[in-house]
Amino acid sequence: MDEILTTDATLVSSYIKGDEAALSILISRHQQRIYSFIYSKVYDRDVTEDIFQDTFIKVIRTLKRGGYNEEGKFLPWVMRISHNLVIDHFRKNKRMPKFDNTGDFNIFSVLGDPDLNAEKRIIKDQVEEDVRKLIEELPEDQRDVLVMRVYKDMSFREIAERTDVSINTALGRMRYALINLRKVIEKNNIVLTN
Repeated sequence: MDEILTTDATLVSSYIKGDEAALSILISRHQQRIYSFIYSKVYDRDVTEDIFQDTFIKVIRTLKRGGYNEEGKFLPWVMRISHNLVIDHFRKNKRMPKFDNTGDFNIFSVLGDPDLNAEKRIIKDQVEEDVRKLIEELPEDQRDVLVMRVYKDMSFREIAERTDVSINTALGRMRYALINLRKVIEKNNIVLTN
């Protein structure tokens, strides 16, 4: 089997039919990208290694039980698994990952239960979109403090240092951000429940 010309889909199919070598090719093909992605969220080599291993254990189990039907989108599927395992790691440790609003997914994907049914997921996605729009409406200084506090789990001391203001100013900006969000929600009769 010519490794370079073989598509991920062909390799997945071969592995499911019993060709163990096909999985090795898939892992080595995508190892660097997945490992780098995990490390960019956890900043710890040991934790990255553990999550990387757990990702492929989950991949193997899913493939073996016939639960894979991503129609040739192997890498995005594996990245989603690793992303969910990163979230699980931070939930266990009561910290939020260092996601910014860029990259392969958004910070709102850390909210909620991954096993939501389709209808709830659509509602959840809409709520997240509404919240994102509301946050974008805030003045920049308030928005920055809110994102750092809520989504990056930074202390007010860290926020004060990052934004070069006093802790009281950072606290005030957070307070005004929440007041302004509440006003906009009430004014527009927005329902943020799912």
